[in-house]
Parts: sequence; C-alpha cells; structure tokens
Amino acid sequence: MTNRLYKLAAFCIRHRRIVVAAWLTVAIVVSILAGSLGKQFADNLSLPGRDSQEATDLLDAKFPSQANGSIPVIYKAKQGKVTDSANEKAVTSSIKAISKEELVSSINSPFTKQTAAQVGEDGVAYASMILDEPPGQISDKDADDLVDAIHLSAGASLDVAVGGSLAQQVSTSSDESAEAVGLLVAMIVLLFTFGTIVAMGLPIFTAVFGLVTSMGLLAMLSNLTTVSTVAPTLATMIGLGVGIDYSLFVLTRHRAAMHDGHEPDEAAARAAATAGGAVVFAGTTVVIALLSLGLAGIPLVWTLGYSAAIAVVVAMVAAVTLLPALLGLIGHGIDRLKIPLPHDTSARHSTRGWQRWAEGVARHPLPAVIVSVLLLVVIALPVLNLNLGQQDDAALPKSTEVRASYDLTSDGFGVGQNGPLLIAVDVNSKNDVQTLSKAIGGADGVAEVTPPLFNESGNAAIFNAIPTTSPSSLTTEDTINDLRDDTIPKALKGTESVAHVGGATAGYVDLAAEIGDKLPQVILLVVVLSFLVLVLAFRSIMIPLQAAVMNLLSIGAAYGLVTFVFQEGHGASLIGLEGAVPVVSFLPLVMFAILFGLSMDYEVFLLTQIRESYKRTRDNDAAVIEGLAHSGRVITSAALIMVAVFFSFVLSSDPTTKQFGVGLAFAVAIDATIVRCLLVPAVMVLMKRYNWWFPKPLERVVPNIDIEGDEYFDRIEGGRK
Repeated sequence: MTNRLYKLAAFCIRHRRIVVAAWLTVAIVVSILAGSLGKQFADNLSLPGRDSQEATDLLDAKFPSQANGSIPVIYKAKQGKVTDSANEKAVTSSIKAISKEELVSSINSPFTKQTAAQVGEDGVAYASMILDEPPGQISDKDADDLVDAIHLSAGASLDVAVGGSLAQQVSTSSDESAEAVGLLVAMIVLLFTFGTIVAMGLPIFTAVFGLVTSMGLLAMLSNLTTVSTVAPTLATMIGLGVGIDYSLFVLTRHRAAMHDGHEPDEAAARAAATAGGAVVFAGTTVVIALLSLGLAGIPLVWTLGYSAAIAVVVAMVAAVTLLPALLGLIGHGIDRLKIPLPHDTSARHSTRGWQRWAEGVARHPLPAVIVSVLLLVVIALPVLNLNLGQQDDAALPKSTEVRASYDLTSDGFGVGQNGPLLIAVDVNSKNDVQTLSKAIGGADGVAEVTPPLFNESGNAAIFNAIPTTSPSSLTTEDTINDLRDDTIPKALKGTESVAHVGGATAGYVDLAAEIGDKLPQVILLVVVLSFLVLVLAFRSIMIPLQAAVMNLLSIGAAYGLVTFVFQEGHGASLIGLEGAVPVVSFLPLVMFAILFGLSMDYEVFLLTQIRESYKRTRDNDAAVIEGLAHSGRVITSAALIMVAVFFSFVLSSDPTTKQFGVGLAFAVAIDATIVRCLLVPAVMVLMKRYNWWFPKPLERVVPNIDIEGDEYFDRIEGGRK
C-alpha cells in the first residue's frame, strides 16, 4: 500500500494544477447537479415482519387511494369559534384553494356530518389532505411551495399549520451556524498546532472541498432512493471532522519530512505514503463499521450508515490526492504568515510535556488503569436506565411548522392526536370490525376511535385510535403493546379477521424494538471485524483485544452521558432544550458504529508509533513512552478539532442532532484523553511483552502490513547507501 500511495501522491504533485482543477470541477458540477435535481430526504420506517409494516402493507394493497397517508391541515380561528360563519367560510375558501394545488390529490372539509370529529375545542379544526406523491418523492422546494400556498390561502382571520410528513420535511433545521462555529474552533486549534495561517488553511480547505462534494452526492442520491432526513447532518458532522483530522495527520508528517531535509514535493509524497497510509487504514475501518449497519436490516439505519460512509471515503481520497497537490503548489510557503505564539510550533519541536506524562503513566500503570476504568464506569452508569424512544416534536422550536401543528393539534384535540394509531383490519365479517372498534375505544390509554372506513370490496377496514398521551410518551408505547397483546386478540378471538396497529407512532415503537434486538448483533460484528483488522495491522492478539474492550468502555460512557443529559434532563437547558427528551431509538446503534470506527483512528496513530519504537528497541516500556510522547500532541489536537465540530451541532434546533453532537463529542474527548493517553499505555506497560504475542501458525499465514510505510523508505534509502 505504501508504494501505491507514494506513486499516487507523486502523480498528483507532478500534475498539481490539473488535480486541484479536477477537484474544483467535480465539486462545482456535483453541486450544480444536486441543485437542479433538488433534495428529497425522507425517513423510511419500513420494518419487514413488524406489526406496523403489516398495517402499511394492508393499506397499500386494500386502500390504494390512502397509501400515501393523509396530511392534516390545522386551522385555528384568531377570534371566536372556527364554526362561526365567517371563520367557517374562510376555512372552506382555504380548502378550495388548496385542492387546486398541483401536488394535492384531495382534501376534505371538517364541516360535514362524516367529518364532525375533525372539529375540536378552542376554535380548532383540521382538514385531511392526500398528496399525489408519497413522502420522500416530493422535493424540498415543492414541499416549501405547497406549505407557503396553504398559509397564504388561510387569510388574516385564521392561524394555520401543516402536520405529518410534509411538516417534517419543511421543518428540517439549518446547520450552517453550527458548521461555521465548528470550523472557527478548528481554525484556532490548527493555528496553535502549526503556528502559520497557510498551514492552518490547508486542512480546512481540503475538508470543505470534500464536504461540498459528499453533500452534493447525497442530494443526488436522495432522488434515486430514500435517504433519511438526519443523513445530511450526520454526514456533515463526520465528513467535516474526519476531513480536517486526516489532513492534519498528513500535514504534520509533511512538515516533519521537510524539517528532515526533503524538498516539498518529496516531503508531500512521503507524507501521503506514510501518514496517508494510516489515514486510509483508519478510514477504511470507519467505513467498515458504518456499512455493517446494513446488516441490521433496518432501512432508516442503513441510509445513515452509507451516507456517513460516503463522507468518510471522500475525505480519505481528498487527504491523499488533493492535499499533496496543494502542498506541491505551496512548496516552501507552508510556514508563511506566522503568528506569534508562546510555544514552539516547529515540525520537530520537543514534546517534553508528553514525555513527562508518558513516563508518569509508565511508573504508575496500575493506579492509572484503576482510576480510568472507575471513571468510565461511573459515567456509563445512567445507561442502565436508557429507554429508546422517538423524536419529541414538542421539543422543537416554536418557529417550525411541525411544532406549530403540534401545538394547534394539542390545543384542539389533545396531545394524542399528534400520533394517531392506524388500526388496519383484514376483514372476515363487518361485525368483527364494530366489535374491535368498541373494544379499542374502551381500552386504557385510548381517548377515542374514529368511525371505520371499509374498502370497496368490504374485505378490509381502517380506523384511527387516538391515545391519551403524546407520541413520545412511554405510556403510549405501553398502550400500543397492550392493544397488540391483549385488546385486539380478545376482541377478534374466534374470528378469522386480523388487525394490525400501525402509523408513525407505532412504527417508531417497532423501530426501537427492532434496534434493541439487532444492537447486540451489530456490536458483535463490528468488534469482530475491527479485531481482525487490527490483527492484520499489528500482528498481535492482545492489542486488538484490549482495543475492543476499551472502545466498549468509552462508548458505554458516551451512552451514559446521553442518557443523563437528554432522557433525565440534567443540563438540558444549557444546550437549548426546555427539559428532558427521549433518546432517539436509532442513536445508540449508529453512534456505536461511528465511534468504534473513529476510535480506531487514534488507536492506529498511537500504536503505529509504539510499534515502530518497539521494533527498534525491543523495550516495551520505552516503546510505550516514546510512542505516546511522539503522538500525544497530534492525537489531542485532532481530537479537539473533532470535539469542536461535533459539539458545535448543539446549536441546531433539532433535538436528534443535539444528541448526536453531544454524544459523539463527549465520546471522542473521552477516547482521546482517558482511553488513548492514559488507559491504553498503562495497560500496555502492564502487559509487557505479551502485547506483541502472536501464535506461530498465524505468523506464517497473516501478511505483514506496514501501515505508515517507514520500512519501505528505510529499504529504499538502505539500498541507495
């Protein structure tokens, strides 16, 4: 790999202007294509084999006109009742205007005998709108235009809000401010690391180019398949963080090579072949971990995995092609525009602080292990109370469409109306449906049921059950489980009719259950794959084992903090939340894949340094001290950038984004400090020569991989001598 990366980098450096122009062209073309096609992000809640999916399948097959679901348009009279003559006339006029919109298939009026239940208290009523296209096939622009038209149609006497999937689509938060803050902090860290504006700008420039390209690719992909609404934000966080970090590692090695006397072109090629090799290895581990999410068989989770993987791949490619080309263009100007700093930022400056720290850990390894493990366990303890839920729309800003519809619906019909349960019945006898409707209407946790609607053949029926509690409430989850396990089986006992509980709320309950079932499998798979990759990299059994255990400890601590802050609400106000919110069901699964992959970045960069030193000295303790002393500053600088990028996303208005931001930032901070710079070296000191134990049978079959390629250049230079 070293030889190939060296040749690739040398090619990019020789044709530097063409390579930079090619990257610029790709970024521009992809962005233009993405802009012309539009974005169509949506959440795919299909879960084969789950009860909510059975309800959806029955709806698709027996009620094709309802297959796209209905969108509530909620009206509230600013004065008087919504049924007052003038207000009713205004609502009717609005509905007539909406029915003429291109995307609208039909919309009913709440002022008929059949739809009397659509008129609530406090001057509120809603109309049910059915669109021509299902969620995920409407562009963001068309969705915005339709919502704007609905607001315009309401006039001055009514407040109006749109609910359902359309509201979710137009309420996607903008994260530009979070990205800007993350970039600003990253620039400051890079200035303190390199001491020059030119050197600081290169990782930023490379990462932004990669991010623009990957975001364009995701937008284009959303027109071909259903890509989650969370995917762009998650890919931005990961792409920006690893993009800057990977460039930081390559640039650090480039400056060191120049300090050793190599010309800029040769230094850049060597940096891409050595640090770039570690980047490719670590990045590939991240991609493997992310793509393993596909084996969970959950479409929503799979889109998050491959979206983030796309961002990582683009960042890797940019670090080993675009960055060397830029380094070739800049040449000796890498250290221009220096800023005055109180510390030495030269390429080979002494790391006395890290040397002393490493020596202290080596002298007291057992206390270091005990303190580290106890601290991680204490932080992880709240995870024992973790309950997986769904996004709580009540926690979104009041300025968003989805929050406005939530509040209006709650005022007029109660919070349960925000998450109606779809009861879909495969009918044998119509009397069965009446019996079932009466039983569900009298069940605990159900406020009311709507009149059943039969299809033309009379062999299927649907109706809604309105919970007494909000969609995110654990009581609502209990209600769904009780309906499935008790109420429905008893009501239909002895009949051939079959009923399913579906709808978005039930779908998220099923998603949480599915993730709970699949999480152990994904954890096992990722741990095994990572173990095998590290065995190949370091030709050791104990190092991959301790890496797996320590990664699990740091991820457990991250889960504990997310539970403590979000589910229990401690400090929630400090990050812009009004109180406790549920931990989104897919967060632990996706976080695990991301963090296990990212933690390997720092593991690889630390252990390659230790391994090279051990090969040279055959002294385990000295190798640990030297490896930590040489890599500690770079690892912590890279981690600080990653933490800044992730944590800046708490500025987002979306609680789910905040959860990812806090969880990922804290996990990286813990991993790069307590785990990599304290626990790992302490354990390696205690393990002594057993760190490098490798069974002889494996010695003969496992290939010898030199991740950073130093041996390759040693052989070349030895041959020249």
